[in-house]
Amino acid sequence: MEVVVASQRKVGNLLGLAVLGYLVREPMHPYELGRLLKAHGEDRSIKFTHGSLYMVFGQLAKAGFIAEHETSREGQRPERTVYALTDAGRAELKDWMRELVAEPGHEYPRFVAALSMISALHPDEVAALLRDRLDALARRVGEAEAIVAGADAHPLFLVEEEYRIALLNAEVAFVRRFLERIEGWRPQWAAFHEGER
Repeated sequence: MEVVVASQRKVGNLLGLAVLGYLVREPMHPYELGRLLKAHGEDRSIKFTHGSLYMVFGQLAKAGFIAEHETSREGQRPERTVYALTDAGRAELKDWMRELVAEPGHEYPRFVAALSMISALHPDEVAALLRDRLDALARRVGEAEAIVAGADAHPLFLVEEEYRIALLNAEVAFVRRFLERIEGWRPQWAAFHEGER
């Protein structure tokens, strides 16, 4: 099965994927869809604002993935356009999902960028910051676990939270190992910063 890669997509913003996924259910107005994204906690997985949501709706319409379903006006309010998924949009959604599930992508997390330059800080400072990070990670794990425990939904609809918990726990394990390794590197690393403190 041939899959289109992200660089070849007409709309590559993951918010577009969420819009397509929600329009499978029923035609919606962008504002209504935005409220649903927030209500369902999708803003924990996909960053968006109402402005970016309207922009993505425009891009998807231009690409032929969604189309105006109906336009109405209530009183003095501006026209309200409801959009529906097209057949091309349904095909794009499925193809995009296949790509994201099957092919690991190269991502650029902020922490990885920081680790690539970590020697710029003194090892004592790095150790203190990493302990702060462990505390923050523990809070995030607790929040995600509370969402899963308190949800009244099929586990299929919580799988992204379970994945988030697994990633957070993996990061906790990495940070703990890194803290242990700093001790062995401390003399040479601290010497690099002689005269700064």
